[in-house]
Amino acid sequence: MAGKTVVITGTTSGTGKVAAHTVAELGAKVLVLNRASDRSSAAFNELSSAFPDADLHAVECDLQSFASVKAAAARVGELCTEGVNVLANNAGVMALGDEATGDGFDVQMQTNHLSHFLLTRELMPLLEKAAGASGEARVVNHSSVARMSPSKTLRGEYLEAKGGDFGGDGSGVENMMFRGPRWVRYNQSKLANAAFTAALHQRLQDKGSSVKALVAHPGLANTHLQQTSVKEGGMGSAFTGFFMRFSQSSEDGAMGLISCMCLPEAQSGQFYGPGSSNFAMKGKAEPFALESFYDNPTTRDLLWQKSEEAIGGEFAV
Repeated sequence: MAGKTVVITGTTSGTGKVAAHTVAELGAKVLVLNRASDRSSAAFNELSSAFPDADLHAVECDLQSFASVKAAAARVGELCTEGVNVLANNAGVMALGDEATGDGFDVQMQTNHLSHFLLTRELMPLLEKAAGASGEARVVNHSSVARMSPSKTLRGEYLEAKGGDFGGDGSGVENMMFRGPRWVRYNQSKLANAAFTAALHQRLQDKGSSVKALVAHPGLANTHLQQTSVKEGGMGSAFTGFFMRFSQSSEDGAMGLISCMCLPEAQSGQFYGPGSSNFAMKGKAEPFALESFYDNPTTRDLLWQKSEEAIGGEFAV
């Protein structure tokens, strides 16, 4: 990755932290985008200490605020006049309460998808610039096995400014079903990540762009997500402790994301992860095709239209 510029969201823990350390070790210029906090400062200091000769930059970015995302993108533009080779839309939240962001959207949908849609739009000129100079650039989204359950149908209302009005705070995990409203909202956001990849891939291909669109999932990786979900009431601590006995490490879970970011053979429109079924919880990250339940004209167009309406502007590739 020497000579390449990489932008990653959500690097204070888990897969994003592993990915940031990996590409820094491989020689990339790395920009980490996180909400300002003691955790983000500590994580950046750890990264800087581990790779003192690397070209590293911390950019404040609160994915629950479109204004913050636009400011972060402007800062990336100042720091990366050479362009951006890889944008990794990694950050995510899971099973949070039925709350609205300051922009009015569901907190999970805005954090996991809508703000990444906006960030990608804002950074697309830098991605195209890098692709023109080096032959390619990449947008990598991070989905989940949760894209498949409890629904495989993306519903437009979840992309609308109706945050706080999507079913309340029930989790359903007491019946080991993961079908309560918290998990429906998470499912819709992770389905949106995959549908965004499909829609972006199709549009980039139609325009003959050298920018690639890829997506990954971590399986069941032991990351900070589960701890946050317990704290926020999405999962019980005893159940989580049992469930995570079947998980893999953050490092193994990050391999889908890192494969999309780094492997020379990775192609636009590919999905990397430990399998494509509901039960693909652990194992080697390998490529598979985008799935028809979101990679179809109806879902791609719905995703794009609703996302443009949400960010208040066109995203023309």
